[in-house]
Amino acid sequence: MSNRYHLGLDIGSISLNTVLLDDSLEVIFDDYTRTRGRPYEVTLEVLKRLLKEYDPNQIATVSVTGIGGKGMAELLGGYFVNEVIAQTRATSLFVPQARTIIDMGGEDSKLILTTSEDGGPLTIADFAMNSMCAAGTGSFLDQQAHRLGYSIEDFGKEALRSETPPRLAGRCSVFAKTDMIHLQQGATPDFEIIAGLCYALVRNLRSNLAKGKKISPPVSFQGGVAANYGVRKAFREIMELDEKVFIIPKHFYSMGAIGSALCTIDRLRDNPELVNGFSGLEKLEDHIHQQKPETGFLKPLKKPETEPTTEYRSLENLALGEKVDVYLGIDVGSISTNVVYRCRVH
Repeated sequence: MSNRYHLGLDIGSISLNTVLLDDSLEVIFDDYTRTRGRPYEVTLEVLKRLLKEYDPNQIATVSVTGIGGKGMAELLGGYFVNEVIAQTRATSLFVPQARTIIDMGGEDSKLILTTSEDGGPLTIADFAMNSMCAAGTGSFLDQQAHRLGYSIEDFGKEALRSETPPRLAGRCSVFAKTDMIHLQQGATPDFEIIAGLCYALVRNLRSNLAKGKKISPPVSFQGGVAANYGVRKAFREIMELDEKVFIIPKHFYSMGAIGSALCTIDRLRDNPELVNGFSGLEKLEDHIHQQKPETGFLKPLKKPETEPTTEYRSLENLALGEKVDVYLGIDVGSISTNVVYRCRVH
């Protein structure tokens, strides 16, 4: 069979990465699109665009990975592939000399230690993933870029201007923002603060994910955060890696999607009958149409029958045995709790 294509998708928390490989394992279509909280709709849009250029009858396999991969694989009739396995398989093709893989996406980070026997494909020796926390992920950098008024592209470039990046808390995004505010109040330039965030991100990964694991070079750095020049610089300096052993793959955005397709291609070599083809977009379209959000509305406000009194008193001024209406307000924040009360006279 000639001119077959292999579709791979990586559905993450922030973006959809879509690739199309041919039988020679060349990437002939590579797309990165932010999902904006609408992964199914965005997937449908991207696939419709892809199918205008490529014949769906030539798509031999469909493979999906990522946080939203299982559900999408069922709708597209494809195979689901574990994220760690997919990242490792793609790295085995593009950076076969890598002994450590660092993948940083929107809401998770992965550290994968690999081995290879006699120049064969990479195998997973150990791995670790972060907990469900914004600290140490791309979404935190996105939030702070927006807060400081920069695009995420300019955000990373600004960090390169720094010569003395300040030390910021990296274990908690709340504490990191507190440190940023203090630095801004002290008139610290934005580019220094941005560099401090990049360095904090790398220190957080080293202390939380590595946890005694040896990060052996060469290191392949991939995922959306690999586009950030400030984070690249922080990795090289903190982990003492030169450009020869700190490698950014050509398709660093889409390694998960590519790896998922490669895993299915590997299975086909031993089991040619597994060719599943492309089942079309009908199930995906039906699923989107059925997922109608339930919208509820509160009753409109109306003027009260009696005007509330504005006479309030302190609890300290009550007579013994006197009863009053007490209104309590509580604000539970990230680092403090505020409580207020008012007593209204009957």
